[in-house]
Amino acid sequence: MIYGSHVIVYSKNADADRAFFRNVLRFPSVDAGHGWLIFALPPAEAAIHPSDETGAQEVYFMCDDLKAEIAHLAENNVVCTEIQEARWGSITKMRLPGGGEVGLYQPKHPTALGMK
Repeated sequence: MIYGSHVIVYSKNADADRAFFRNVLRFPSVDAGHGWLIFALPPAEAAIHPSDETGAQEVYFMCDDLKAEIAHLAENNVVCTEIQEARWGSITKMRLPGGGEVGLYQPKHPTALGMK
């Protein structure tokens, strides 16, 4: 039985991005050995979108108040893109210290969180 998921974020500066997840996003973690942190993530859901290419994946964190979360991130010197309004949510992307980006959005649609 599948009991969870493991998300991998590739980074050119993994130590900086781990510190970001720990200190800025405040995700709890365990040390898997030798300082290799594995983070607990908020509840998750998966969506399958049509695409002309295979293998491209994105990570988006969800929040109830996007503007408040952006303000918290700004206090930690995190730069977010301009908010984009879509039919399904209000979206921004935040730059990770290692150079990558992850998305952050406030959904406007029903979510699958909490379903079993």
